[in-house]
Amino acid sequence: MTESFRRSGEYESYDSYGNPQQGTPQHASSPVNPEWPPPPAQPPVQQVMVEPAAPAPKKRARGPMALLAAVAIVAAAIGGGTAYGFQELTGNDTVATSSTSTNVVPAGKKGDVATIAAAVSPSVVEISATLSNGSSTGSGVIITSGGEVVTNNHVISGAQSIKVTTSSGKSYTAKVVGTDSKKDLALIKLEGASGLRPATLGNSSGVQVGDTVVAIGSPEGLSGTVTSGIVSALNRDVTVSTDEGQSQGQGQGGGDGRWPFSFGGQQFNGDTGSSTTTYKAIQTDASLNPGNSGGALIDAAGNIIGINSAMYSASSQSSSGSSDAGSVGLGFAIPINTVKSDLATLRSGSTS
Repeated sequence: MTESFRRSGEYESYDSYGNPQQGTPQHASSPVNPEWPPPPAQPPVQQVMVEPAAPAPKKRARGPMALLAAVAIVAAAIGGGTAYGFQELTGNDTVATSSTSTNVVPAGKKGDVATIAAAVSPSVVEISATLSNGSSTGSGVIITSGGEVVTNNHVISGAQSIKVTTSSGKSYTAKVVGTDSKKDLALIKLEGASGLRPATLGNSSGVQVGDTVVAIGSPEGLSGTVTSGIVSALNRDVTVSTDEGQSQGQGQGGGDGRWPFSFGGQQFNGDTGSSTTTYKAIQTDASLNPGNSGGALIDAAGNIIGINSAMYSASSQSSSGSSDAGSVGLGFAIPINTVKSDLATLRSGSTS
C-alpha cells in the first residue's frame, strides 16, 4: 500500500490496484467522477445538553387587580393601627375631653333639660365621707370608665373613709388619689370599678353669659337632683377655705352642710378662716344647695363646663326659720378648663 500526500497536508492511501483504501479520509474529488472518492465520514457531533436559561421574571401588571391588592394591603395596615389607637384612646384611664362643644345629646335636643339629664346623670355620683367628728356629703363627676372621679377638695378633706354611690345605686369604696386645695379640687378612685360612663369635659373658655346650663348633684343627700338656669357671670373671684379643720367645723361634721365662701369682700355661709384660696368661677342661677359641691355644671350640648363648688344660702338659724334656707340663685362653679389643666397634678398624688 502506498501513500501520497495532498496539498492540504493530508494524505490518501491506495491498495495494490491503485484504488483508494476504503475508509480512508478523502478531501479531493476524482478527475473522472467529481463525486469520487466520496467525502470522508464526519465524526459524530457530540451533543451537549444545555440547561435552558431561566425565563426572566415577568413584570407584574399594574392593572386594576394589582392596584386593588396594594390598596387592600395598605388599608389592612392602617386598619390595624387605627384599632390599636382606638383601644388606647378608650382605655380606662382616658379622659373624654373636647376642645370645642360636642353634642353629647342629639343636636335636635340641644338645651332640652330632660335629654341632658338622661345623658349625663349616669356620670354624676354621690360622695359620702366619714370624718373624725361626723360626715360630709357631696357630689362628683366620673371622668374615666375605670372609676376616676373629680370632686371638690372640701368634700373629702379630712375623710377617714369615702363611699361613692352611682346613679344606678351601686356603691364603691374610694381612695383619694390627689388633692389641690388652692383650686378646691380633688381626684378620687373607685375601687374595683369598670365600665362606668365618663362625662365629656367641654371647653369653658367658650361659655358666654346667658348660656343655658344644667346642674346635677346630690343636695341634702338627694342623689341625681337636676336643676337648670343660665350663666349669670364669668370670672368671679371666689374665695374658699383651705383649712382642713375648717371643713369639719362648718357643717361638714354634722351641722347644716353649708360651705363658707367669700365674694366681693363679704363672707357667706360662715367664716372661711385664716387659710383661704381664690379662684375664677362661673356664676350661675341654677339652684345649688348643700351637697351639690363637686357636681356637674353642664352646657346645652351635654358637656361638663364646670364643677359646682360654692353657693349662697340663707342661714337656717335665722329668725325667719328654715324656710329662708336654700339657694337664692347665687351659685359658683370651677371652670372645667381649670380642672383639665390640674389633672396631671392630681394624678401624681399631690396633696397640696
